[in-house]
Amino acid sequence: MIAVSVKPLFIAIFTLSLFLAVILLSPSTPLSSTLVSSSDSSTGKFDIWSVRRVVEWRPCRSWLQGRLNALPVESNGYIRVDCYGGLNQMRRDFCDGVGIARLLNATLVLPKFEAAAYWNESSGFADVFDVDYFIQHINGFVKIVKELPPDIAPKEPFHVDCSKRKGQFDYIESVLPSLLEHRYISITPAMSQRRDRYPKYAKAALCQACYSSLRLTRSLKKKASELLEAIPKPFLSLHLRFEPDMVAYSQCEYSGLSPASKEAIEAARGDGKPWTGELARIWRERGKCPLTPKETALILQALSIPANTNIYLAAGDGLMEIEGLTSVYTKVFKKSALLNGEDFTSMHGNTKAALDYYVSINSDSYMATYFGNMDKMVAAMRAYKGLYKTLFLSRRAFAELTFQGLKGKELMQALWTTHEQDFVMGRGSALPDCFCEFKL
Repeated sequence: MIAVSVKPLFIAIFTLSLFLAVILLSPSTPLSSTLVSSSDSSTGKFDIWSVRRVVEWRPCRSWLQGRLNALPVESNGYIRVDCYGGLNQMRRDFCDGVGIARLLNATLVLPKFEAAAYWNESSGFADVFDVDYFIQHINGFVKIVKELPPDIAPKEPFHVDCSKRKGQFDYIESVLPSLLEHRYISITPAMSQRRDRYPKYAKAALCQACYSSLRLTRSLKKKASELLEAIPKPFLSLHLRFEPDMVAYSQCEYSGLSPASKEAIEAARGDGKPWTGELARIWRERGKCPLTPKETALILQALSIPANTNIYLAAGDGLMEIEGLTSVYTKVFKKSALLNGEDFTSMHGNTKAALDYYVSINSDSYMATYFGNMDKMVAAMRAYKGLYKTLFLSRRAFAELTFQGLKGKELMQALWTTHEQDFVMGRGSALPDCFCEFKL
């Protein structure tokens, strides 16, 4: 009788064990991916991309339906957007300007925009973006003219500088009166504008401009495609920010840098001084300090990114301490080495940035050590294209964990856990103005 009762029990236990093994080892289940990737993260067997996401950001329906709202017959006047700074700051401000023009029922003036949009160098809007393509694809979202009417063309626009406005800024309350009075104004968009008050059609115009209507000029896209083709596949695009001006601007101080790096940073600082003592510690714990290439390599190792990964370095000129990355990750590729030397040296900073932008939105995976204008734009465009292997490395977490004294495996596991949660929840994948959460 004992033999009879044990045999069914053994079979039941064996069957249950087999069933649990199948569930835990199956790559298609959320539980298995979390358990496997977390427990084996330090071995290098599973990288961060193996983690199963639970949230994705996709274009909001209100944006896609934006054309359903007919444009008013009468316009309140004409708006030119003045943009300054780098490529992606210019793009951000221009997209804001399109939304503002629709919000105020104004007509956007492109020729003046092209002439005014210099980013402290010789490349302007039309040198980077296909103007005719933009006009075609923004049609129905906002009014655009290539030439001002004869009675307005000779006039200079009345300038309304919103860029330094503090607090929650509203364009209808503060800018519309000037538009109605002068009929032709130029604006510098504000970072703190009240987009929460935008009607859906104004947000749709902004989103359409930023993600569906802007593409590189044919010549620049050809060069960018050639660069993309030259990078060994698959590859990770890494936006690494550790240039002298970036470090100087951050007011951060680092130990162990080379004499050449220290000299470059001091030259970029001018009269500015870095934080010291306890203030320096607080500043870094708030995530204000750029990650060094060595710190970046450590985080990549914690995320089990293999050492033989092909990495395209999306970075500006003058990147310092790069040996901290290349001593660990040896397959690092730069545009200066992949492009024809003469072509590369003749390019301006913003056309070079456009190449990094194009390669990054088309890369197999993308990581950034910062959360600047380019990073936000690339992440959003990747979400728009359905590419979700995107992650921002946490400067704050790295500082907090190292100040806690964590080292070795403890530090690696803590870095894994932090970034795993960010990836699972899709943090930083896109901006909420145009994209909405979609739970998987």
